[in-house]
Amino acid sequence: MTVKKNLLSSIEVHGAIPAHLARSVIEESLRNAILDGRLPCGTAIRQQALAALFGVSRMPVREALRQLEAQGLLQVVQYKGAVVAPLIQDDSLETYALRFLLEAQALRLSLPLLDEEDFKAASACIDALEVETDFGKIGTLNRLFHQALYAKAPNKKLLALIETGLVEEERFLRFNLEQMGLGRLPQDDHRALLHHARARDVEACVNELEQHLQRGVNAIIRYLQDQKSKQP
Repeated sequence: MTVKKNLLSSIEVHGAIPAHLARSVIEESLRNAILDGRLPCGTAIRQQALAALFGVSRMPVREALRQLEAQGLLQVVQYKGAVVAPLIQDDSLETYALRFLLEAQALRLSLPLLDEEDFKAASACIDALEVETDFGKIGTLNRLFHQALYAKAPNKKLLALIETGLVEEERFLRFNLEQMGLGRLPQDDHRALLHHARARDVEACVNELEQHLQRGVNAIIRYLQDQKSKQP
């Protein structure tokens, strides 16, 4: 008889959690476990099991799950409840189109307000990406680079929507760079984006972003076609 592994046991809980921090602690713990693969796609997330694990009521658990669903990391499936979302969904290509609209607007709002510290933060991400070989860290650095350029946009709702798309890409890159045969990502696109940002050339920056995201779309199309060809 095969014993089913309790994947939630991979989440460490260190002592009692203050009630006012319960939702954020649960959300962050689950988010990290999803992003680093401890909770793989399709894993069912049971509210009662989480409540018992963290020693809290179901209320902060429900709130944390709603936040993760809004971020695209969980989805509600009939008869199963909340499950870890797939890495690539049917609307992933549409998501990239929406990402361009949102991120282009963020660039237009943020770029005139960026200072040298912001540029240094973006440059540091590029330097780290040039030598990083850990696929998980590559995904994170990619997200942090883009966020450094958008950070000064005053529209916080816009930035929250953008973060959701970047988290989705981070998770995809973390698990599929090697399978996609991309290996270490070249940084020409990122360096061009930073160059135009430093020059305060908004439209050149937006045009470079469009080309950069289109390359991401092309990679996903190739990945999906490859997965389809492997199906019996």
